[in-house]
Amino acid sequence: MKQTVLDKNKKKVGELELSDAVFACEVNVGLVYDHVKQLRASARAGSASTINPANMRGTGAKMYRQKGTGRARHGSAKKNIFVGGGVVHGPTPRSYAYKMPTKAKRASLKSALTIKTQEEKVLVLDALNFKAPKTKEMISLLNALGVKSALLVLDAPQREVELSARNVPHLKVVYSNGLNSYDLLRYEHVVFTKAAVEKAQEVLQS
Repeated sequence: MKQTVLDKNKKKVGELELSDAVFACEVNVGLVYDHVKQLRASARAGSASTINPANMRGTGAKMYRQKGTGRARHGSAKKNIFVGGGVVHGPTPRSYAYKMPTKAKRASLKSALTIKTQEEKVLVLDALNFKAPKTKEMISLLNALGVKSALLVLDAPQREVELSARNVPHLKVVYSNGLNSYDLLRYEHVVFTKAAVEKAQEVLQS
């Protein structure tokens, strides 16, 4: 399929052949869901923690003798039935991350890219070069493209571009080898440089 290549002013400067296997494949919504779920789970801090009776500070001595008082039998004041006692079966720090097959992740990425292409939300820029980090210049570029929320995809690190985008809301810069389904669907537009889209195609077709 043909994709228009634009300059910074959204003027057509050429065309690029996009692979149907990547940008016009059969959409697998289930795989996209699984990939997003896996990414969100892996991003969790997993730091929720409670103090259980075994980890509480204080004496472990029996509260009072076993028999003869007429009261219920108790061995420790740390138990959960007492005010100030430990929490039973509460959360402890753990990792929520889990792995997903590489083929499944690639299929999910292709489906997400196809969805964006069908919505006509994929833009390809001929090049993106900033002489110095300028937030105003990045905002002007987005306004010229008619974009308010975007995932900007580069083929390699570009310090000036990344610093220019850092303080712009609803904009994230990633590299073509670091694409994921969550970012693709989270932002309204996906803006590639020509080199980045070629590199992404190469990776996803391999």
